[in-house]
Amino acid sequence: MKPYGKQPNFKKKVSYESKKNSEKISILDIKLIHQIFDTINSSLMVLIFALFFLSFDSQRKWSNTYKTLSKTRAINNNLIDYISKIEEFYISELESLNIYRTTKPEDLIYLDKLAEKKESLFKKNLSGFIKGFSDSKYQKGY
Repeated sequence: MKPYGKQPNFKKKVSYESKKNSEKISILDIKLIHQIFDTINSSLMVLIFALFFLSFDSQRKWSNTYKTLSKTRAINNNLIDYISKIEEFYISELESLNIYRTTKPEDLIYLDKLAEKKESLFKKNLSGFIKGFSDSKYQKGY
């Protein structure tokens, strides 16, 4: 104790037993606090790993979706090319309509209808068979 001026600074006197009890309590409190922090840390680690694997799963699903969308875009681009070619064809057809003139009845030429020759089925098959031999369609032997 150092006196300060005329009044000495007094420290609180603590008995040895109460000091020992307070140390035990503080050690138990510290162990409890450490256990709480360990539990919190392990819970956080489990949460981080769970979210980590969930993000991998989400990334895999997004990759599959993106791949499908890319294929769809390629198909659409091909369809657009085909559509543009069809449009070009129809436009050229429409433009060519102006080139041709419309016909009038005077422009038409009428032909007499020719009579059809009636040929028997047996003659028709026989002539086909003979032509087949002459064209070597039906070969003799090897």
